[in-house]
Amino acid sequence: MIVRTLEECRDSERRVVAETWESVRMLLKDDNMGFSFHITTIYEDTETHIHYKNHLESVYCVSGEGEIEVVGGETYPIRPGTLYILDKHDEHYLRAYKGTPMVMACVFNPPITGQEVHDENGVYPLVD
Repeated sequence: MIVRTLEECRDSERRVVAETWESVRMLLKDDNMGFSFHITTIYEDTETHIHYKNHLESVYCVSGEGEIEVVGGETYPIRPGTLYILDKHDEHYLRAYKGTPMVMACVFNPPITGQEVHDENGVYPLVD
């Protein structure tokens, strides 16, 4: 059994900070569960370009408000209780509205190793 708290993960190398977000990676590839689990905060009044070519992701909004715009497609509001699933490696822009950082619970398949950040194309590398 694996038991971890958000607080202990936040105070470790499992917390990764980028320009528009920070992610606490609570479950990683080396935990051998076949997926990873993160609590990610999207900073208020930001836009992040994301295109997970190597991963599938599902995201549940715990708090905050914003929107997700699929490149070449629709824009959807994000608020607490919203789940979105990137089941087609959807390229998108994730925006948190001014005054309201978004806290998201995220699951990745395949799992990430822990230190990934988006490259210039919004992609996480696939690590074997």
